[in-house]
Amino acid sequence: MAQKSTIYKVELSVCDMDRHYYETHKLTVAKHPSETDERLMVRLLAFALNAHEQLELTRGLSTDDEPDIWQKSLSGELELWVALGLPSEKIVRQSCGKANEVIIYCYGGKTAEMWWEKIKNSTTRFDNLQVINFSETDTRNLEKLASRSMRLQVNIQDGEVMVSVDDSIVYVTPDKWKTTDH
Repeated sequence: MAQKSTIYKVELSVCDMDRHYYETHKLTVAKHPSETDERLMVRLLAFALNAHEQLELTRGLSTDDEPDIWQKSLSGELELWVALGLPSEKIVRQSCGKANEVIIYCYGGKTAEMWWEKIKNSTTRFDNLQVINFSETDTRNLEKLASRSMRLQVNIQDGEVMVSVDDSIVYVTPDKWKTTDH
């Protein structure tokens, strides 16, 4: 019998001083049986970093042709494609062809560094692609904040990120490995 997803209820308050975005999102997040708490928290952080009224969590791990998060225009055009982890060169190429902007949030320490060394030269032609890495220490600390019912506060200023749940605070420094040309 197939395992079912675990449901997480998240109240995500975003205070992004860099983009002047201040909003609270009530999210119901399905955590796939193969998804770790670390990945779930990276997904929520990626959502916060790109928060917008039309940003949506997708089916993610359970489907191959969707990113983890996307934003569509009112006419259905894919404006933003957000992927987590270490996608193949083929997935990166396809994503960049489908969306106006693609952001890959990678994590995993040495594994992520090896992945980037392997594919970075093939990404130079994509001026709509950003690659941002989270350190292994940061994501492991985020993982400790995970619970089935969370009130998550994310403050962003000058590229620095502070994530808090109750009295626990984690500081995250996104490392931009590739930025868009526009």
